[in-house]
Amino acid sequence: MKKTIIGLFAMALAVTGLSAQASEMVITQLQNSYQDEGAAGFDAARGESLWMQRFTQQKTGEQVNCASCHTANLKQIGSHVRTGKRIEAMAVSVNAERFNDAAKIEKWFLRNCKWTLGRECTAQEKGDFLSYFQSE
Repeated sequence: MKKTIIGLFAMALAVTGLSAQASEMVITQLQNSYQDEGAAGFDAARGESLWMQRFTQQKTGEQVNCASCHTANLKQIGSHVRTGKRIEAMAVSVNAERFNDAAKIEKWFLRNCKWTLGRECTAQEKGDFLSYFQSE
């Protein structure tokens, strides 16, 4: 029994480690593509500032920011302000699996930037966000 528990624990650590490595590779790949678009010098502090900045939604006039749904603490679970749907933590250290698929990351940037900022995020902003997600 003890060997089984130790084996399962070791396997979980290995999978977690692989997931973290995969997420780091995907984030690096995306940031390189953002640099190809003219972005440079990604900064976690700028990403955090944008995360907390309030924007007026065009349809409702409501003031929102990224933390409205995701929370100000990237390590915590959030929920959508309208639907109440659970949103997993954004910190790479807590939820590396979230960052293993570049297409999904881009899909969520498109959807969430339009909903929150009222426009698409720039390559610089996306790179700064990813740096912020890695910093926590």
